[in-house]
Parts: sequence; C-alpha cells; structure tokens
Amino acid sequence: MLSTTCKYGIRAVIFIASKPDARSNTGLKEISEQLRIPQPYLAKILQTLARKKILHSTKGPHGGFYLSVPAEKLTLMDIIDAIDGRNFFDSCYVTGEKCNLDKPDDGRCILHNDLREEKVRLEKFFISKTVDQLVNQVRNDPRVRI
Repeated sequence: MLSTTCKYGIRAVIFIASKPDARSNTGLKEISEQLRIPQPYLAKILQTLARKKILHSTKGPHGGFYLSVPAEKLTLMDIIDAIDGRNFFDSCYVTGEKCNLDKPDDGRCILHNDLREEKVRLEKFFISKTVDQLVNQVRNDPRVRI
C-alpha cells in the first residue's frame, strides 16, 4: 500500500514534530540513528519533503530540519501526497487506468466496486489524522514507538 520511502517519511516527520521546540533544527544524523533509517536514504526523503514545503531544511554545522507546516494542520495524507502521490487511491488495480471513485464501475474493472468504498474510507482516514495527534499518542503512551 504505502512505499517504504513513505513510511520512513511519516516516521521522520513524527520524530521531528515530537521535539519540544518546533522551530529548532533536528539533525539528519540524529533522526537516522534514532529511527534506524540509513542516512543517505533518509536524506533524500527529507529533501523531498523540504521541496514539497512540509519541512524546512537548514544547511551547515547546526543545520537540520523542522516542520514548515504546523503539526496540527499537517495530515498523513499531506506526507503521502508528497512522497507517493495519489496513485494508490486513483489508479485501477486491474487496468492501471485512473479510477473514478465517485461512481460504480462501468464494467471494465472486476475489482472497482469492491475496492471503491475501501479506498475512499482509507483516504478519509489519512486526511483525518494529523501529525499533532500522532505526536500526542507517542508522548502519552510509552509503548508506542516510531
């Protein structure tokens, strides 16, 4: 469903947002070590998120990343859009064509009608979950890990 790149991006954003000072930089090395994500791979993911204006990137010895969007307004769907795009939600699993999730299938796809409701439900779920909500879960339950 979501790519590994996207899952790493979500974890990194939650980690960055969990820092006490929202405007202080969190270094690439710290994120990589804490989340056990290879640093070169993580660097590419974070640069993608910076290009998409989800993160702000600062270079230099005290550089790093912080959120460009307030955690209360940043949704999981924003991160998914930035990294994976909407292909999972918009394309047919059988034909590869763009699906119209607003109406039943016209007979071309054998899975459309069954998956249509699930895709819409999942999209609504990702839109409804903010980074702030997830950070609060991490802070409030010591069993939760990112």
